[in-house]
Amino acid sequence: MAELKVALLPVTAFQQNCAILWDDASKRATVVDPGGDVPRIRAALDQLGVSVEQILLTHGHIDHAGGAAELKEDLGGDVPIVGPDARDRFLLGAIELQGDMYGLRGVRNVTPDRWLAEGQTVSIAGQEFAVLHCPGHTPGHLVYVHTGHRFAIVGDVLFQGSIGRTDFPYGDHAALLAAIHDKLLPLGDDIAFICGHGPGSTFGAERRGNPFLQR
Repeated sequence: MAELKVALLPVTAFQQNCAILWDDASKRATVVDPGGDVPRIRAALDQLGVSVEQILLTHGHIDHAGGAAELKEDLGGDVPIVGPDARDRFLLGAIELQGDMYGLRGVRNVTPDRWLAEGQTVSIAGQEFAVLHCPGHTPGHLVYVHTGHRFAIVGDVLFQGSIGRTDFPYGDHAALLAAIHDKLLPLGDDIAFICGHGPGSTFGAERRGNPFLQR
């Protein structure tokens, strides 16, 4: 199995982990959740010498999707924006309004070229990731998992020692916990993950020590 490489680039005042995933042999890359600071993302891509195949979104919040339209345009306009689930359409269509609320300039509303849904797969640098719908933080939040690599991209569903916020009008704490317990943790303690903010972890470490997951 080809080695998958990952670079994390915290962007904007939210310090959101924009992730670049690529295969060294082919130099094919996916950018996950470009929330902003697009010139910094482009500089990182140029330094790595990779060719971006797609922009992949986990959910519709401004800190994860605010720079997606600009990055697509900056890359020539042909790179597709993929995901999340269509239930986050209302958030992606209100990014500019979110920007006004937070005082962020330059963010843009975005409509993905392809929505995703649970049961589908998405190819990242030639590797097929399963798509899991994990609502609660947002209605259409998706998680991407490669069981062969024992690796997951969880966005704002799960963090080291914490879980995603659910105090939005559309948030659902019970649904978030159900998604974590019923869909993620059963995949195995050894699965490592990167998340939307801060350091990553493993499902096992969070199952054992995350205070939000203790029953």
